[in-house]
Amino acid sequence: MDLTQALGAIVGATHVLTDPQLTETYEHDWTGRFGGRAALVVRPADTEQVAAVVAACAEAGAAIVPQGGNTGLVGGGVPRGGEVVVSLTRLNALGEVDRALGLVPVGAGVTLGALQAHARAAGFDAGLDFAARDSCTIGGAVACDAGGARALRHGTARARVAGLEAVLADGTVVTRMAGLAKDNAGYDLPSLLVGSEGTLGIVTRVLWRLELRCDARVAALVPMESVEAAAALLAALRAEAPTLESCDFFLDDGLSLVLEHQRRSSPVEPRAPVYVLAECAGRSDPTDELAAALEQAGVEEALIADDTPGRERLWALREGHADAINAAGVPHKLDVGVPLAELGRFLAEVPAAAAAAIPGTRAILFGHLGDGNVHVNLLGPEPDDERADDAVLELVLACGGTISAEHGVGVAKARWLDRARGPAEAAAMRAVKHALDPDGRLNPGAVLPVRADQPSSPAAD
Repeated sequence: MDLTQALGAIVGATHVLTDPQLTETYEHDWTGRFGGRAALVVRPADTEQVAAVVAACAEAGAAIVPQGGNTGLVGGGVPRGGEVVVSLTRLNALGEVDRALGLVPVGAGVTLGALQAHARAAGFDAGLDFAARDSCTIGGAVACDAGGARALRHGTARARVAGLEAVLADGTVVTRMAGLAKDNAGYDLPSLLVGSEGTLGIVTRVLWRLELRCDARVAALVPMESVEAAAALLAALRAEAPTLESCDFFLDDGLSLVLEHQRRSSPVEPRAPVYVLAECAGRSDPTDELAAALEQAGVEEALIADDTPGRERLWALREGHADAINAAGVPHKLDVGVPLAELGRFLAEVPAAAAAAIPGTRAILFGHLGDGNVHVNLLGPEPDDERADDAVLELVLACGGTISAEHGVGVAKARWLDRARGPAEAAAMRAVKHALDPDGRLNPGAVLPVRADQPSSPAAD
């Protein structure tokens, strides 16, 4: 029995895809820059089937790329050439909310939007949100430790994980789903798997930690003259508005691109170099808190929205950046983080650094002011020309930042990991990888680069 037949016996023949017309949508990521041919795509329905699939692939000597909603931006969830893609979208079970503890079991294939709706119906909130909510999956969010705008208040996906279930490289299942707040019996394996991008194990189920639902919301779009003024506003928001949930920023050239793409006029006149979009959320009306913070920061002009349509119109300016940038070309997307004290320098120097590496490169910058997370989008370079990317990442390290804030390392930045973490930490990561995946079959080439002294990644025949 060959691998295709073996997998068909596990998941059903209709859930093993070999036709190139059917596998194509699984083979390239959202940016269009990363991807390759898959040996096949297999779609298991539960943890037991995932375990059997992984065991069968191990026996056949086939490498595996786990995939969720395929909304990744760094090539970490798509094949590079000949791997088996394990699509987890059928693991879409949503359990009952434990109202006393604020916990809910969630299948890895559940979309963030579905979890949000499920939580709201029970009087809770998922505590995580970003623009890909209706496509991205919880397993993928956990695998890359996704953050989004609300991480300022609720933390990244790591803070949401009260327990998980995962399949290791040999098909072994590990389960930690009790949700105990105090449980320090040995190493915290679930914490290790969060953010590992499918290189140490495949997350199949998560015990998700919810927040109480806050229906009273108010947002403000504030034009600012400088990044330093924006940082002063953030300080005032932290001091005066304990209900602050998110604080994002974008620049005027990005706003122009979004307005053109959305065919709408600017809601802000006169325009400004920097815009801060802040939102407060509480059980009672947080408008007075927000007004006090704006007054303390000396803000004279701001657009305030305390109704859902108004807030959505403001957020469309920030969340619309990704679609507007993609409409302008195939971007090089670099998700990075820098200390707030270095943010002004970083934003000022990125365009020149990128253009010096590749003349004509256009940089569109936006992100999360509250945690220094900047989404750098470079338009102009050819998909495989990484000179401008390298210039930006050099600047990130010079500013004391990180090469990956919330999108993961994937294959896009794997060769930078040793520089970013240092040789000792990188060696420890390799040791962990070898211990859990000695044959290197789980997502080979992602996160940890394949070195010249290592054999090429195994793939399915």
